[in-house]
Amino acid sequence: MPEKTIDHGRLEIKCFHIDDVDFGEKNEVDTHGKLRVCKDMLQKLAEEKSEFIDHIDLQVIQPDDHDRFTNTIMDFIPISTKVLGAIGTGVTYTLTGVYFMLTGVDTEGIQAHEFGSSEGNLQEQVIFDRPSTPKTGDVIISFDVTMKAGMSEERRGCYAAHEVCDKFIQEFRNQMKHFNANDCTEKHVYHDVERPGRKKIVIIRQVAGQGAMYDMYLFPDEPSGAIGGKSIIDMGNMPVIVTPNEYRDGILRSMQ
Repeated sequence: MPEKTIDHGRLEIKCFHIDDVDFGEKNEVDTHGKLRVCKDMLQKLAEEKSEFIDHIDLQVIQPDDHDRFTNTIMDFIPISTKVLGAIGTGVTYTLTGVYFMLTGVDTEGIQAHEFGSSEGNLQEQVIFDRPSTPKTGDVIISFDVTMKAGMSEERRGCYAAHEVCDKFIQEFRNQMKHFNANDCTEKHVYHDVERPGRKKIVIIRQVAGQGAMYDMYLFPDEPSGAIGGKSIIDMGNMPVIVTPNEYRDGILRSMQ
């Protein structure tokens, strides 16, 4: 007799591989493997958060260029966007072969960190080919934020860095929403399935919730995004239940 199951939702993630990343006249991405970044909007983004941010720099780091200095790494961010449904359901488009790397320091040289900073040689500070880190063959887009003095040690300064980076990435997300689904290079389908009568399994994840660079955002507007998210600190560090597909789809954003 077939096992009884209840399907609570379906998540489809379609991947588009990028193998050519460089500077261009504007931020643009296509389904032919090309992505171009432009520095033109960096000054405007910094001015929008001038209370916290002094300036922003952008670099494209090729896979053979990891022997270089980096400020402390605040996050590695995949470029993903919702095309249909809310996070954890529907359809998500994501890029493979490229990651954003958000780094932060203030004008006095104080690195944006909590219990330990990660500035130094990039190839020594990152363990590649692990969950949440780029693969050795991925291109890294370094989004380096220099904050006003003292802001690298405050929640509002660190969040401002995440927010301006998120706005920059959104330009690519908006273009990806119009991709032809048939051009994807990979497709993964996940179901949130309940099996009545079977054991219930709960995975407990302890997350950061102390402040500044020790925070966790949940429920952002976009997968792995920052804008729209809610701080676990502001929610009183209380337990939050998320589904397996919400977790897969990037409903948590580490602010470390």
